[in-house]
Amino acid sequence: MKITVVTPSYNQGKYIRRTIDSVLTQGIEDLEYIVMDGGSTDETVDILKSYGDQIIWKSEKDKGQTDAVNKGIRMAQGEIIGWLNSDDIYYPGAIAKVLDVFEKHPEINVVYGNANHIREDDSFIEEYYTEDFDYERLKDICFICQPSLFFRKSVVDKYGYLDDKLQYCMDYDYWLRLGKGETFYRLNELIAGSRLYDDNKTLGARRKVHEEMLTMQEKNLGKATEKWIYNLAHVIVDEMGIPRIKDERTNPEFARMLAKVSAKQFLKHYKYIPWSALKNIKSWYFLK
Repeated sequence: MKITVVTPSYNQGKYIRRTIDSVLTQGIEDLEYIVMDGGSTDETVDILKSYGDQIIWKSEKDKGQTDAVNKGIRMAQGEIIGWLNSDDIYYPGAIAKVLDVFEKHPEINVVYGNANHIREDDSFIEEYYTEDFDYERLKDICFICQPSLFFRKSVVDKYGYLDDKLQYCMDYDYWLRLGKGETFYRLNELIAGSRLYDDNKTLGARRKVHEEMLTMQEKNLGKATEKWIYNLAHVIVDEMGIPRIKDERTNPEFARMLAKVSAKQFLKHYKYIPWSALKNIKSWYFLK
């Protein structure tokens, strides 16, 4: 069974060698590795050249990360697709464990595993929160770490490519689209390391990420879940600089502002405030 790993890249010379090595040292014979670089101006291209014919790569201007992943998938010859960003890594033996699931379960089209958040030096920060698959839960929380998920290329014919209009949550959007018709298999094994650092695209734009999340959910689900409205409200209040905790308890000022912002976001996205949300908002506003 052939697998293709696709890595989108742009000016990630600091990390990309570790990413590439984590793929090439998996010990998989029938492996195709495609790196789609967006025209990096750092040392990335020289690093890519140094691997010779071990990898397939292109360096050219693109429309961003999502476009680069889609280009790689279109080129892919493998039956199984993995998507590994240029600052993330696979752990030893990960791909073999994933392929074993696909081989033993031909009815399964999507497999995901466990992952860690890691620092710039690859050291451990924390486990990425992961759950057994439940589509209703997936609507409220993205418990799947992107580099730990693999899918059969055949699902692209059915569900299409990643939405290149999305800049931050294109992976979560794709899981929600696939989850409407596919049962995901959770492989309870450590598969990938997802890197967190100050320049990380998602960490550096929390409000934009959450605003895009609501737009994406409205597209897929008709309306965003209450949980994601609250998440955005928390980010907005955090950005105001109001501390959440004061004197070892919830800060009433934070709670009142959270109530106001949550109400505003519900009216913006729902045109009304659900009864369940109204009770929460009232309790926060009158917290002493």
